[in-house]
Amino acid sequence: MPFLLIDKPAGITSHDVVDRVRKITGERTVGHAGTLDPFATGMLIIGVGRESTKHLNTFLGMGKTYEATIRLGESSTTLDPEGEIATVGGANPTSQAIEMAMKSLTGDILQIPPMHSAIKIGGQKLYDLARKGIEIDRPPRPVTISRFDLISPYSLPPTPYRLPFDLPVVIDCSSGTYIRAIARDLGEKLGTAGYLTQLRRTAIGSYGIDSATALNEITPENWASLAKKLVP
Repeated sequence: MPFLLIDKPAGITSHDVVDRVRKITGERTVGHAGTLDPFATGMLIIGVGRESTKHLNTFLGMGKTYEATIRLGESSTTLDPEGEIATVGGANPTSQAIEMAMKSLTGDILQIPPMHSAIKIGGQKLYDLARKGIEIDRPPRPVTISRFDLISPYSLPPTPYRLPFDLPVVIDCSSGTYIRAIARDLGEKLGTAGYLTQLRRTAIGSYGIDSATALNEITPENWASLAKKLVP
């Protein structure tokens, strides 16, 4: 069963990647194991052929690792760079306050999905409602954040940080976690707002980004040699 581990570039959807792989391979049955937003980059596991796509759900349930930049002190209607950005302000947080807020978002937590997400409530996708300017109550969902740290060697000085500022973080989480919601919740815990300016998925389960291939490097001539025989 051939699978392609692809490093998705920013600016295209995960479905765009699937379409390109169809054209490259000539195979109509192609799917991916876990959507990345258009602004995000990083690991996509692509199943090529009917047998491979049958096993994509196994990879969907694996934990994920992300590297992200959270901007604190500003808000975004979509919780990412594609929304309307506004300065929120608030008290300048200390390093201790930031560390405590990050710790409170680690472990087994309940997370409210963003309005700009594909979850269906009452038969309607949330992002369809959001585009109409409608916001509804969303039931919180259990997720697990096993790591929420600053990206090494970045560190916080003890003095207060002047809002707005960017916080580079690494997050290990369970399937179904919204990193955009983590940025939102971190901002709220610090008495301000937060959204993602950058997001990169660096691992799905034990499959790391170092083993992925950039999409523009995959051709009709080399895709079969790049395909991996993963064991779901």
